[in-house]
Formats: sequence, structure tokens, C-alpha cells
Amino acid sequence: MSGETNLNSLLTNINPVLHDEKFVFCCFDGDAFFATGIKPKALFYEEEGLTVVLTDKQAKQLGHDTTSTFSMLTLQVHSSLEAVGLTAAVSAALTNANISANVIAAYYHDHIFVPTNRAEEALKVLNELASKNNTKPI
Repeated sequence: MSGETNLNSLLTNINPVLHDEKFVFCCFDGDAFFATGIKPKALFYEEEGLTVVLTDKQAKQLGHDTTSTFSMLTLQVHSSLEAVGLTAAVSAALTNANISANVIAAYYHDHIFVPTNRAEEALKVLNELASKNNTKPI
């Protein structure tokens, strides 16, 4: 299954879900992180180091600052990695509400990390985006 590419269908069916866990973005030397045995939510290699998304509990366990936490919203629609405009539309809606967003596109779904103190508001914004799009003719 390759996922949806039609932007109207994607936006109408985003069905965002807010997860309970809080997450922290950390940076490690790759070898040092893998020696911890901790299972991260996400990994990305950059020139400066390995970016790792951990739960706040995992980050605390490793001695990282957990002052800035993020909540994860998952768009339940199965979006194609070749879909055009979904990230832009979601980002624009959150930008209009002055909510920062860190988007990770995975194989089946897009995951948006927003500041924990704005998570409920971000969920409302995304639900409104879906509702507004649902009234447009296809």
C-alpha cells in the first residue's frame, strides 16, 4: 500500500491523535548513544551528531536537560512519502496559531512534535484544518 497523495483527501482525513508521552530532542555521538541500549522514538544522523527523540523519562535517565518537552501528534491518514502539500498545510495552520512544529514523516504517517504546553491547542488547530477542508468540494 503506497499511501494517499491527494491533498484534499489527506487533509480531510488527517485525524490527529495526541499521545500522552512527552519527548525531548537530544544529540549524541552515535556510538555513545547505542551503548545505552535505550530504544528511541526517532533517530537522524547529522554532521554534528546523532539527533535522538526520547521520552522525557529516557532523557532524564541519560542526564539530558528535559526543560523543553514536546508532545507528539500523529496524523492517522496513511500519507504517501510522495504526497505534495501535507507538511506545508499542517505547518501553515500551526504557524497561524504561533505554534512551533517539528515534523517527522515516517513510512505510514506524519508525526508532529509541538511544545507540550501547546499540544491541546495544536490538536484543535489540526482538527479545525480537517473540518475546514472537509467542507470543500472534491
